[in-house]
Amino acid sequence: MSRHTAGDRRDSPQRLSETRRPLRSRLSVNGLTTVRWNLLEDISGRCDAGFETVGLWRPKVLEFGDDRAVELLQDSPLRVSSLSWIGGFTGNNGQTLTEAIQEAQETLQLAARLEADCVVVVSGSRSGHTLNHARRLLLEALHQLGDLADSLEIDLALQPMDPMFARNWTFLNSLDAAIDILALVDHPRLKLAFDLYHLWQEPDLLELLPGLVPLISIVQLSDWNDPPRSLNDRRLPGDGVIPLKPILESLLANGYTGDFDMQVWSTELWQSDYRRLLADCRGCFDELLSETAPTLH
Repeated sequence: MSRHTAGDRRDSPQRLSETRRPLRSRLSVNGLTTVRWNLLEDISGRCDAGFETVGLWRPKVLEFGDDRAVELLQDSPLRVSSLSWIGGFTGNNGQTLTEAIQEAQETLQLAARLEADCVVVVSGSRSGHTLNHARRLLLEALHQLGDLADSLEIDLALQPMDPMFARNWTFLNSLDAAIDILALVDHPRLKLAFDLYHLWQEPDLLELLPGLVPLISIVQLSDWNDPPRSLNDRRLPGDGVIPLKPILESLLANGYTGDFDMQVWSTELWQSDYRRLLADCRGCFDELLSETAPTLH
């Protein structure tokens, strides 16, 4: 599917029936941003900081224990924006395709228990395969997972990545590559994890956004240090060079109703005071909102 016809797809019934939430309640801070905290610290820290939403990093959930994690979230006021991640369908993690799909199915079941809105999907690298074979593996996995996701009312949020950072994660290195996969699978639960850090340099992005909004399950926020000093050198929104204001305005003006998950992979910030970091996450998002058109709030 051409990126220019991306808007032909329709929102899922869940998204269409969703009551529009206040913008401030749609900010989550992913567990990877506070990487040194365990899941209990993540949840209590976000509650103390006044957040209503959290993005979960699956390794922390597994370390804490599935049942304990479900109980913890049920007892908290937080809504789960996303669970990251499933994938590795090309075998780069040492799993067969069957094993990777089985693990993804189990993770979707867990996400349903956690009442997550979406599960982020990372395809896996080419892992020595031809590009066509890597695509076939991903397509087979997504075809098998789509109906389960639909029955659980969870989106599969497929994440493309900038080539600079994608080597060990995914062979989907552009917006076009990800949209082509969405078109080939053609399932209403398969959408995009729209990470601005990876996609802000896409050609003609602002012109394409109106048609892309129906495809987006979650927007991931951070900023670009120019130049990046390492693979983990993201900045808080407003501290880098990404033109966030017009992108956010376009997303909101064209009907994006999902969450904004703050994912800041930063060696520097990982060593900081996380309570202060959470306050800074809230502050930079509020400042970004204050710069957008008031009619969009």
